[in-house]
Amino acid sequence: MELSIEKPETIVKLYDENSGLWKFVRTDKGPNKSLETIEKALHRLGLSKNEVRVYLYIARTGEHKASEISEALALHRTETYRILRDLEKKGLTSSVFEKPLKFIATPFEKALDVLIETKKMKINLLEKRKSNLCSLWLSLPKTEIEQERKEVFQILEGEEQINLKADEIVTNTTKEMFVFFSEQDIAGFYHAGLLDKLETASRNGISIQLLANYSPKSCFFLEKTKLKKAKYSASTVDGLPTFILADNEQLLLLIRKNNGKKRVAALWTNYDAFTKALKALFLELWNSSH
Repeated sequence: MELSIEKPETIVKLYDENSGLWKFVRTDKGPNKSLETIEKALHRLGLSKNEVRVYLYIARTGEHKASEISEALALHRTETYRILRDLEKKGLTSSVFEKPLKFIATPFEKALDVLIETKKMKINLLEKRKSNLCSLWLSLPKTEIEQERKEVFQILEGEEQINLKADEIVTNTTKEMFVFFSEQDIAGFYHAGLLDKLETASRNGISIQLLANYSPKSCFFLEKTKLKKAKYSASTVDGLPTFILADNEQLLLLIRKNNGKKRVAALWTNYDAFTKALKALFLELWNSSH
């Protein structure tokens, strides 16, 4: 009897951030996941959901008439024509001069270049306009406003906004920072470069104490850092959310749902009682950790 042996091409080695372990998986399970990743990337680069659907459909199946695209994707024909024209304006599709009119997609790699360059141009334009906008703002008549510290809350949604806020906190810290990373969040902040920024802040004289719950995943990422004050907490704090406390003045607390598996938002606040309570909790964990 002949043994069934998987071909090496059908097996890939992937790092599982949830477990902190390497796994071998079959590639035939990957197309849908790969397509989902591509769709999310194109959406972040500025395409609407239906623009992504239309572009990927043409890119994967070849040239088509608008009516064929409309039928295949269950879109109204008028909307399909509008999307095709918008994609053409963005350099992602072209019209074939035939009757009936057909549409072809710009090769995927070139389409990515176009979208990325467009994003860069918009950012560069905004940076150039920043100085002018600030000057205009300062030129506006000012009313006398009493400067009083207010205790406020701010809800941030999405990884980009959360990472930007965390980066801002690290950049503006002047004395000390207390950071607790949960197992679910440490990988995301590592890949966003936050741990590198904490190392830089530490070298610049900021006192940083970093704490993480003990797990193979936390070990994997913490061992990549060069922070002198980094500890693992006891297993009794499992489920504690990630938080960043800076200069006893501001706190970023991550909010999760689905039993902590999905990060959906974060709470930023300078509420004094809240920051003091989290600092007391952190120090208690720090002193009992190893």
